[in-house]
Amino acid sequence: MSPTTAPVVPVRTAAAPVHIDAEPESGDFAIPAEGLTDGERLRALDRMDGYLTRKRRHLVGYQATQELAGSALDLARFMLSNINNLGDPFQSGGYKPNTKIVERAVLDYYARLWHAGRSYDPADPESYWGYMLSMGSTEGNMYALWNARDYLTRPGAPRPVAFYSEDTHYSFAKAVRVLGVDTFHAVGTADYPGECPLGGDWPAEVPSLPGPSGHSWDGPGAVDVDALAVLVEFFAAKGHPIFVNFNLGSTFKGAHDDVRGACERLLPVFERHGLLPAGGGDERRGFWIHVDGALGAGYAPFLRMAADDPAAYGWAPEPATGTPEFDFGLTLPNRTGEDVDLVASIAMSGHKWAGVPWPCGVFMTKAKYQLEPPTRPEYIGAPDSTFAGSRNGFSPLVLWDHLSRHSYRDQVERIRRSQELAGYLERRLHELEAETGVELWPARTPGAITVRFRKPSADLVAKWSLSCENVLTTPGDPTTLRGYVHVFLMPSVDRAKLDALLSDLARDPVILATPA
Repeated sequence: MSPTTAPVVPVRTAAAPVHIDAEPESGDFAIPAEGLTDGERLRALDRMDGYLTRKRRHLVGYQATQELAGSALDLARFMLSNINNLGDPFQSGGYKPNTKIVERAVLDYYARLWHAGRSYDPADPESYWGYMLSMGSTEGNMYALWNARDYLTRPGAPRPVAFYSEDTHYSFAKAVRVLGVDTFHAVGTADYPGECPLGGDWPAEVPSLPGPSGHSWDGPGAVDVDALAVLVEFFAAKGHPIFVNFNLGSTFKGAHDDVRGACERLLPVFERHGLLPAGGGDERRGFWIHVDGALGAGYAPFLRMAADDPAAYGWAPEPATGTPEFDFGLTLPNRTGEDVDLVASIAMSGHKWAGVPWPCGVFMTKAKYQLEPPTRPEYIGAPDSTFAGSRNGFSPLVLWDHLSRHSYRDQVERIRRSQELAGYLERRLHELEAETGVELWPARTPGAITVRFRKPSADLVAKWSLSCENVLTTPGDPTTLRGYVHVFLMPSVDRAKLDALLSDLARDPVILATPA
């Protein structure tokens, strides 16, 4: 069989049980008063190691890269130190066992990719400021909301209003509650009942683009720019400062919001309603645009490189993918012809595209958007300018190690493989539908590195660590509920894993029991 020949997938004949590795039990790790002997302790660790090794080999449902062996071998020596990047990354502080110099190198790397300008200089408003997150992009999104809330709030002025789409990560709904940030839904319902410019009740989130059904459940997962512009216009006209989140690699569909297209619609709105600085005293603007690039901000710059020079990289991204413009280099002319930079902050997860073995990430903004940190504690010897006090000092080392191992050309090759594997899986699922006579509902947003399809048995979901989502194909009608799962084609997923998954699907009892 040639490498390009698709494997034969068994046609539905008889159901075969799917083997699952049971999770370790709590008793395996119970710690008695007298502690454990060396033998007991090592057996427990071996149990966990064996379990994680097996599950790592099958994980395909989440945005998590599993190719981590190289870093583990080279970086184990640093486990001898308690590394804490306490406080601001641009000041060493009192806790000297830190890796802030490595952290700044990682920040510089992404600042170049994201057109963020020079490294932090408090005297240079156009320089970038950022830090490595101890959580994933949830922390970065919360920090952006926190910074934007304080930046946009003015005494006696209407309160800021946040906008994010229905395909936005659930962390935003949590963050607005934690930080006391008002959403357009909350303000509209309380202060402007019956006035929704989209008609009907105020939606909980900005609608996403509809699909063939006319609803968003089968749409691509990107924000509906027309609906967003109408909603923002309504609140801007009433004097509210505006916070907008865009997604670059949405959680379930892997969609990229059209950040440039949306900004082209929003900038005139901001101008009409006085949300751009008019000169003079306080030069703060009345809007904040944040990009949740948890997944996509890690690879989108390399898509852009390949699209700009396909001859150099031997590959051009799918035409439908486009070249996402999402970063600090996105500028548009205002009515006087002066360029306005639109994006105020970006968050990215380090444990997704890059592949750090624990949650971490990068937050980045510009010095001109920073307000004074809440405190300057003498205890830590550095400004308390990050979300947490203590911060993980191992994460910069691991992310630096990954970046140093992969050239830009390597990174282009990684995203090329992922996009091609996504196309392969979508095609094979359609072929499996024809072979089995079962509707599997395979779907892929153009350019995304994730494929979604019908939810199989619980055993298969557990074996492959598949992420699940239920959708109503007819809003308000519970009888139209569909269960979906998705596969993310991260760099650690290969064709052999996909072929094994397809083989399991062809023998899955839930799939086989579905009426043809």
